[in-house]
Amino acid sequence: MNNLRFAFRQLCRAPAFTITALATVAICLGANLAIFGVINSILLRPLPFPQSDRLVTIFNTYPKAGVENDGSSITNYYERRGNIPAFSSLSIFRDFSEVVGETGAAEQTEIMRVSPDFFATLGVNLAMGRSFTEAEAEVAHNNGVAVVTDAYWRQRLNSNPNVLGRDVRVNTMPRKIVGVLPPDFRFLSSEARLFLPIRSRPAERTPQQRHSDGGGTHMIARLKPGATMAEAQSQIDAHNAAVEEDNPEAKMMTEAGFRSLVRPLHAEHVRSIRPTLLLMQAGVFFLLLIGAVNLVNLLLIRASGRAKEMAIRRSMGASRAHVVRQVMIETILLTFVGGLLGLVVGTWGIRLLEVLGADRLPLGAHIAFDGWLALIGLAGAVVLGIGIAVPIAWFNLSSHLAHALQSESRTGTVSRAAQRLRHGFIVAQIALAFVLLAGAALLGLSLKKVMAVSPGFRADHVLTGEVTVPFSYNARPFLDRLLEAIGQQPGVGAAGAITNVPLSGENGKTAVTPKGYVPPAGQSLQGHYSYQVTGDYFTALGIPLREGRFLTSADSHRADRVCVVDEDFARRYWPHGGALGQRIFPNTRSAEGLKVQGSDSDDAKLFTIVGVVGAVKQAELTEPQGQGAVYLPFMDSDGINIFVVTRTSQRPEAFAETLRKLVRVTNSDLAIDNLRSMDTRIAESLIARRSPALLVGIFAGVALLLAAIGTYGVLSYAVAQRRREIGIRMALGAQREQIGAQFFSLGVRLLVAGTLLGLLGAWLAGKAMENVLFDVPPLHFAILLGTAAIMSAVSLVACLIPAHRATKVDPIIALRAE
Repeated sequence: MNNLRFAFRQLCRAPAFTITALATVAICLGANLAIFGVINSILLRPLPFPQSDRLVTIFNTYPKAGVENDGSSITNYYERRGNIPAFSSLSIFRDFSEVVGETGAAEQTEIMRVSPDFFATLGVNLAMGRSFTEAEAEVAHNNGVAVVTDAYWRQRLNSNPNVLGRDVRVNTMPRKIVGVLPPDFRFLSSEARLFLPIRSRPAERTPQQRHSDGGGTHMIARLKPGATMAEAQSQIDAHNAAVEEDNPEAKMMTEAGFRSLVRPLHAEHVRSIRPTLLLMQAGVFFLLLIGAVNLVNLLLIRASGRAKEMAIRRSMGASRAHVVRQVMIETILLTFVGGLLGLVVGTWGIRLLEVLGADRLPLGAHIAFDGWLALIGLAGAVVLGIGIAVPIAWFNLSSHLAHALQSESRTGTVSRAAQRLRHGFIVAQIALAFVLLAGAALLGLSLKKVMAVSPGFRADHVLTGEVTVPFSYNARPFLDRLLEAIGQQPGVGAAGAITNVPLSGENGKTAVTPKGYVPPAGQSLQGHYSYQVTGDYFTALGIPLREGRFLTSADSHRADRVCVVDEDFARRYWPHGGALGQRIFPNTRSAEGLKVQGSDSDDAKLFTIVGVVGAVKQAELTEPQGQGAVYLPFMDSDGINIFVVTRTSQRPEAFAETLRKLVRVTNSDLAIDNLRSMDTRIAESLIARRSPALLVGIFAGVALLLAAIGTYGVLSYAVAQRRREIGIRMALGAQREQIGAQFFSLGVRLLVAGTLLGLLGAWLAGKAMENVLFDVPPLHFAILLGTAAIMSAVSLVACLIPAHRATKVDPIIALRAE
């Protein structure tokens, strides 16, 4: 306790040092806590299900056809269920936005359709009622049922304890509530509030549908105790080989590289964001290292000033253990208090990350600053204190008593060991700051190049919204009336509808083939985007016409089957032109799947190309060119999700309420939701790139400041310690310019050494970042030169001030003071 009180008094006697040190620890540790809080919630924390590490997902992939993840089909589910020994349970699910509520008060609500064994696969027991039965997965009359979440039960059903058996209206049809989920249930990143059974007919479960209607259907399974993923993968491969033997399309699937992959559910769900999060954690860890080095330097300077005090205490009988203990207590007290302040910084950091869109990342809704994170932060502060205390204790114990009483006195010069240690830390600090600054520049340049990519459409003044048309309604008359009503509104330039807008997050592909097309040897049929459109969609979104004409609402009512393709599709199959008038076989459903709908003998299924439009970035701005897209007239009459696209002269968000009312007036049973401007959709698609670039840039700025402070502090201390030497040299005739140049050259040597190490570190960091960079090489010479220039400017300014101060030393005053 006495040592603690003494350490507290020592810190209070140096308020400037203490405040600087506490701020350094708080900022560096708090930033690490904020980023680690995101990583812990998304990557490390197990999913909230029993033995969640045994949950896997299975999806079909056709890599040679350009389809990496096509989900699973209904046929896959019924063929695999009970036939894969490694699985104790297997189920499928689909995410939808559907219409829930009474006429005139209906609204779009996130709904998940699941197989009867879905909740059993997850290991979830319902709070009330039951799950679905096999009979309820059949398409039949009067078997509509639903399971609701606890939040929906409380907010919309007033926590009614007798809710079982009550009806809830979904897509204008009554659904009997048979179960209520527990309060803490949430499946992955889904915001579904109601769960319905996936219902299918026997015709949808046949082998002919094995590679159709996937994409939006996802499969999960639970491994049996003792079973491994490798065993499950082997059994899935064997099962696929067996069922594909009699498939007439087996050769085509082999050429497409078809395989069903088994992956951990948690890891696969966060796979896309994992590299970015690890990169951010590496960046903020570098900041912590820089802060720690800076703090060590400050403490070494302080220890140098107290060297004589320590020497006297040791000469009077203080043991080495006592000196180490005193240093440990003082540094741990400093970092612990800094850690408490870091908890506040970490809390603010979590809020900042939410503002930047972290809550929209996979599992981002689970991000929180909790007690476990605070405990990790405080433990980290103690470990940091111990680590920092080691070089300080070594410095105090390594000095010879007589030498310490002389050379580290106020009138002496600094020992070579003290100099080398402090200079080594400055070099390390400059190198680390260089790496962080270069990494931030790479991310910033990558983001700039992504933002410079043309999406293929004009995003300004465009509002989009999603409408679900139930199976009981004919979508085409509804859309005709709605688009006509929208077109009559003041300021509306054009309005159209499509089954999926660019950058919506749903981007499945289907095989589309020109009539008579045979892939070259060794190549596969290619997957392309396929959508249905009506109205003035192309004009509303600002997609340019290359040749021919656009599709219109009239094409959805004609017997002639026509379509429009984009320039990537046309260039792939007709590189020398001539796409107009060609005939193709598209998949005529909006759902995804690799199955080809038709053959050369099915002329009735052929579509004639009447126009070629510009290529659009459908999935993300960074997707490779040449994906290809086919736009069909609107043919599906029911049971479909539709995006309404409106170009308006006013701010898009201001038109949102008008659009809601128009949908309600056109059909009081329907509602529109997911209302976003295209500018917003583009911005949201860049969250995973913009946020890391911004945060790493902030970290780099802090690191640059810490490096400048460290360089300035060491050189200022060197000037102060050598005032007597400077006075003697100047009294013997040394010029002020010579004195200043000596200290300035010391700073330059440290800068050069740190920069050389930093160049090596920046190259290694660039290689590690290669997968998250877009159109930017890992070794970018302009960035390295720019980083070196910035580091040099800041460091040289930090050197000039102490060097200038050295030239102002008055030799008479310096010698008299001694």
